[in-house]
Amino acid sequence: MPVELHVNVDHVATLRQARGTKYPDPVHAAIQCELAGAHGITVHLREDRRHIQDRDVRVLREVVTTRLNLEMAATEEMLRIALETAPDLVTLVPEKREEQTTEGGLDVVAHQKSLKPLIAALLEANIPTSLFVDPDARQIDAAVALGAATVELHTGDYANAQGGALEKELQRLADAAEHAEGHPLIVAAGHGLTVRNLADLLVEAPPIAELNIGHALVSDAVFYGLEGAVQRFLDAIADGEAE
Repeated sequence: MPVELHVNVDHVATLRQARGTKYPDPVHAAIQCELAGAHGITVHLREDRRHIQDRDVRVLREVVTTRLNLEMAATEEMLRIALETAPDLVTLVPEKREEQTTEGGLDVVAHQKSLKPLIAALLEANIPTSLFVDPDARQIDAAVALGAATVELHTGDYANAQGGALEKELQRLADAAEHAEGHPLIVAAGHGLTVRNLADLLVEAPPIAELNIGHALVSDAVFYGLEGAVQRFLDAIADGEAE
């Protein structure tokens, strides 16, 4: 199966919220991305509502025809919203109010007790769960124990690495992807990925089945349009698979 591209449209909403206008609309962006060939749409509804708003999630649930992935913190408020909107997938992520962007993976090992009832409630509602984790076998094993269908490997350290550290981070991701596939789990990856660094990741970690990409793709859309940006990433994925 080809590696899937799931587009995170959060930063379309970031631009909208900067001026408090009604545009640009992340829902419109999601539709354009799907028409351009994206395999899914991802949004992160943050507790401070800095970009995506509750209404965006409700409308996206009505219009997304591929797969809607709702990223959220593991809180009772977010659980209620997820149960009301019934996305195709919920990805649990760590969240700090003061951070610019998600800084690392969720510590599933340390929070198994609190995560268990929340994930059970999602599963009871037939909503599969993904856990956004660092490339660490212990975190992956804990995700399996909680009933997760997917793990999304945090690629931020890889994206920021240089020199010898780059090879080390690639190997960490490859080992984690192979470990997750052995359970089995669907293996996704995301954070900091660009058209320049994703091919090497796919070559070294072939079990990866899905990529979640937002900031770099929306940034590319400034120069290439959304359709062009999606196509650039689809081409980069195809190049990585070909290698």
